Amino acid sequence: MNAPQPSVLFVCIHNAGRSQMAAGYLRHLAGDRIEVRSAGSMPAEHINPIAVEAMREEGIDITAEQPKVLTSEAVQASDVVITMGCGDACPFFPGTRYEDWTLDDPAGQGIDAVRPIRDEIRRRVETLIAELLG
Repeated sequence: MNAPQPSVLFVCIHNAGRSQMAAGYLRHLAGDRIEVRSAGSMPAEHINPIAVEAMREEGIDITAEQPKVLTSEAVQASDVVITMGCGDACPFFPGTRYEDWTLDDPAGQGIDAVRPIRDEIRRRVETLIAELLG
């Protein structure tokens, strides 16, 4: 019998840059082996176009994604919650694994500043996949 599919929730304030790039990588690299969610404590209206461009360079299209509001239901339904600079706005539930990834915010940055953030997110997502599926 297969183990239940792990689920990961990426959370940042606006759900427009870092969390969307992380979710894009996790979907791309893990396929349907891991359930992926992302949300923001104060979601923006649109995804950061520079984040979209940075991911397009990697062959990953996140243009269809929409920033979503963080709900306690999404947190409770996730095995791992990865926060990216949302501080105390992220709800905490016992029994859920939490990680805080300290990453620069791509908001207002040009593509040259966003690429290293994107590349660091990819490294961390690859490590996370190894831990969850290893």
